[in-house]
Amino acid sequence: MERTPLRVGLVGFGFAGKTFHAPLIRTTPGLQLAVVSSSDAAKVHAGLGPDVQVVADARLLATHPDVDLVVIASPNATHFPLARAALAAGKHVVVDKPFTLDAREAAQLARMPGPGQVLSVFHNRRWDSSTLGTRRMLAEGRLGTIRHAAMHFDRFRPVPQARWREDDAPGGGIWLDLGPHLLDEALLYFGAPLAIQADIVQLRPGARTDDAFLAVLRYADGLRVELGASMLAAAPRPRVVLHGTRGSYVKQSLDPQEAALKAGLLPDGSARWGVDAEDGIATVEENGTLDTRPVATPDGAYQEYYAGVRDAILGKGANPVNAGQALTVMRLLDAGRASARQRREIMLDDIRQDDVA
Repeated sequence: MERTPLRVGLVGFGFAGKTFHAPLIRTTPGLQLAVVSSSDAAKVHAGLGPDVQVVADARLLATHPDVDLVVIASPNATHFPLARAALAAGKHVVVDKPFTLDAREAAQLARMPGPGQVLSVFHNRRWDSSTLGTRRMLAEGRLGTIRHAAMHFDRFRPVPQARWREDDAPGGGIWLDLGPHLLDEALLYFGAPLAIQADIVQLRPGARTDDAFLAVLRYADGLRVELGASMLAAAPRPRVVLHGTRGSYVKQSLDPQEAALKAGLLPDGSARWGVDAEDGIATVEENGTLDTRPVATPDGAYQEYYAGVRDAILGKGANPVNAGQALTVMRLLDAGRASARQRREIMLDDIRQDDVA
């Protein structure tokens, strides 16, 4: 029988740990953020208060006897060894995306959980307002059969920064940073493709690693899904575009939850959370003419991820993002890198959305 509240240990208090994981954990009933691994205890206590224990050694936290759930939000290259240590110690584990550096590491982790042990990956963009709205549009079937889709994450940061995400080292680059979100989104909407062709590039002067990509997924029925991201887009492309046999749907802007978390707002029930005031636009054929109308966007709901993890650990629900789904994303990331190196389409006959967790 799992104790409640579940005691959570957070590895890393950088951008991901401080902005996303800590606020969401602390506002999820039934979870208690008890221990944080960081080299800067003062920073942790300033953000979380004096009662949170701070340890400098991430491996110590991964096997900490007073922790039930280990959340790994440290640099990408550390995900595999820390998750492996935590799983071997019998902990439940959440890993920030990307799951690991490659599919080989991901497959090893996916085989590790024992009965009742939860291993989940933080694909939080499934709960973006735009993602929830797109899923609703697809479920309603108003656009007919989708023949082309495009999803983008564009930002304007023209000067490369001195941080590990932008270094030419294992785990750096935009393909491993934003590629997992877009690939997981495509899998959520359309399932696994037949093939991928990717162009992964450096556009900014002085860039040390990839800062833009364009990938095209090809499906058995002829559907094409275009995925793109750039750090050099002052005028961003639409977040989501769907073109079907009866019409089209466009949602322009990013979900507002990241900006709200950066501003210190919390999904704690004190105010309505995740409100996206921007409508999508649907243009649909009706009686031989095209009718263009706004489509209200549902609220984003990042808080549902950790509520789902809690329920999965307590045996009350399914793992919100299981290791098999994350493994499929990793296989696509590997295939995309191979495609960019070889400058050709890579077939994905062995890509499956395994449910191995």
